[in-house]
Amino acid sequence: MLDSLHSLNFIADEERVDGSDKVSGKSKYTAEHIIPNIAYGLFVCSTIAKGTIKKLDTSKALAAPGVLDVIYYENCPSVPGYITDATLRPKNVSEWRGFKVLYDNQVRFFGQPIALLLADSLENANAALRLVKAEYEAVPFETDFNKARLDASKLTNTQVYKRGKEKMFKDAPFFIEGEYTIPVEVHNPMEMHATIAIWEGDDKLTVYDKSQGPKSTQSTISRTFGVPEKNVRVIVENVGGAFGNALRSWPHVPAACIAAKKLNRPVKVLLTRPQMFTLVGYRPQSWQKIGVGADASGKLIGISHEAISNTSRYEDFREGIVNVSKFLYACENVDTKYSLLPLDVSTPTWMRGPGEATGSFGLETALDELAHQLKMDPIALRIKNFSEINQENKMPFSANYLKDCYQYGMDKIGWKNRSMIPGKIKENGWLVGYGMAVGVFGANKGSASVRAVFNKQGNLVLESAVSDMGPGTPTAMTKIAASVLQMPAQKIKFKLGDSDLPPGPTQGGSGTTSSLGSAVDLICNNIIKEIKKLAIQFAPSFKAMTEDAIEIKNELVQSKLGNENITLQELFQLAGKENIDLTVTSTGNGAQPLKYATNSFSAHFVKVLVHPQKGTIDIQQIISTGDAGKIISENTARSQMLGGVVGGIGMAMSEQVDWDHTSGQIINASFGGYHVPLHKNIPNTEVWFVNKPDPYINSIGAKGLGEIAFIGLAAAISNALFNATGKRVRDLPITPQKLGFKANS
Repeated sequence: MLDSLHSLNFIADEERVDGSDKVSGKSKYTAEHIIPNIAYGLFVCSTIAKGTIKKLDTSKALAAPGVLDVIYYENCPSVPGYITDATLRPKNVSEWRGFKVLYDNQVRFFGQPIALLLADSLENANAALRLVKAEYEAVPFETDFNKARLDASKLTNTQVYKRGKEKMFKDAPFFIEGEYTIPVEVHNPMEMHATIAIWEGDDKLTVYDKSQGPKSTQSTISRTFGVPEKNVRVIVENVGGAFGNALRSWPHVPAACIAAKKLNRPVKVLLTRPQMFTLVGYRPQSWQKIGVGADASGKLIGISHEAISNTSRYEDFREGIVNVSKFLYACENVDTKYSLLPLDVSTPTWMRGPGEATGSFGLETALDELAHQLKMDPIALRIKNFSEINQENKMPFSANYLKDCYQYGMDKIGWKNRSMIPGKIKENGWLVGYGMAVGVFGANKGSASVRAVFNKQGNLVLESAVSDMGPGTPTAMTKIAASVLQMPAQKIKFKLGDSDLPPGPTQGGSGTTSSLGSAVDLICNNIIKEIKKLAIQFAPSFKAMTEDAIEIKNELVQSKLGNENITLQELFQLAGKENIDLTVTSTGNGAQPLKYATNSFSAHFVKVLVHPQKGTIDIQQIISTGDAGKIISENTARSQMLGGVVGGIGMAMSEQVDWDHTSGQIINASFGGYHVPLHKNIPNTEVWFVNKPDPYINSIGAKGLGEIAFIGLAAAISNALFNATGKRVRDLPITPQKLGFKANS
């Protein structure tokens, strides 16, 4: 199954194949496309959190220079997917998921789009926005998660799980129980969302969009507007960061399509930075209560994990907050409970490490607390309860090299210097702390299709309808192809970002390399078979050979004994062929269920310094280790891990949406108010991979790593700060004040 792995280091040059275009500005992002006669659309947003619009006065806006229209609930054209009664909807239409923009006069959250202003230029649209005046009838609303969650009657969609006896941790001779909270966090990619819609008649349109899945966006638009899927083309040339907020289509997508059809001209709808906080999802606020108990040797007796996260009133969103507690560590008695809390806010969505990042902060911090109570090394506690099987479904892991990660991280971070007694070690007068935590996420393989055109000059073009939000998908796919075909990467081009190409996976959940890479591996091996057949059929010196006796290397077709060879160009001329044109589909694991649990793993190690008087926190060093199967592209994989480190520092130390619960408004919706890590906050970081292929998950041995790069980082930092100060912070983000230091001391 792993025959092609031996040559994955064929490309010596580790440059990103799209790097030059991106740094030179040649790459175009959605809002940068220049379309003749285009109109610009901006949302007018509500200034109350809940209620109804009594009147919307658009007269002054419509009279402003360059304004073309103001679309709102009273003049919005009919949208098939907005019909709530399934019996009245056309058969090829599905109801739009979530908030229906421009549909009615109901206000569901502060900052909700209530109108779309369209003008002949962005400047004119901006100037006229304030001229749209709304009169509201406001009603009481609820945005305060911490207050609302105390009322159990407000919780919905509770899911429970139990293995063994419930709350058994309390019967253990050593146990801890704690509450862990994480605020709302937003994605804040550099590129803001935008959509361009161009109708070509009543049943055909082209859409430029910021999307992690061109095919999923195509399907959504098709089902919403009742247009045949083949008549919807979605173009996503580049994505300037997403982290999950481009996994689904948000209200600006149908708004652009509605407006373009009404105006009968192309329309570009753009979101502002503040709107990125309310209109494209976020990591939901969460509360967790975790109990963990063990015997004197550290063997776990029981784990209890309860969680609540917020959703919107109009749509449920849940994620895997309690999942890791169910399966990662050997424990016979595990119970979990997960509930949703609807509030008058917009809908959350997946954000890097969705659910698992939240749950692992609680679980991995709780294990550190238990280790401290046991007077046991935190790594020794984890090794004591290491499991070769998934404890929930009892299937063996296809590969689990966490112990290798532990050993490397311990050696590199200087774990031997860690004191079991917090606050005991100092360097130059600063308190020193060491911490670690584990990350785990499902390693999945979905279906993917690829087209390959291999011409007589030895050039290869690969095509698939995927997008790339930054992890380096074109580079990884190019490297796989070059390795299998033993050809220069410079002669390979990977085309993506267009729904007209063969169906590819949505980029999310750490599954792109596994899914798409398997298809690329398959089609390149099929090309090799076709070339061998051509050699046997048309090259006289190969007629008596079997396919097994022939190899393709360095643009030559040759016998493995090395006594016969022919160039690819000569062979194609003999065969009278211009190219080999193939399309293949690699099926997902769902088609042939594995007998193994497939997961990627990580272990993060952190060294911190804390000033004993001022409480200043200095993250000095991070060692981030990963078991992600075979590493296809080392540089881009390393970049993924570094990005996870940056995100983990933000989650642990600074990121937090602040609400004014008297108005329901987010009050720090900007880069200035929402604090992400700065360059000076990122310490010396080393990334290391086990780099052992998973023998079962796919033909290339690779597992995902985008999520595990992030999952566990916040807990590792928190645990290091406890080791430095003896103060445990369970409420993110961590500040000197929460560690017990006075402000401005």
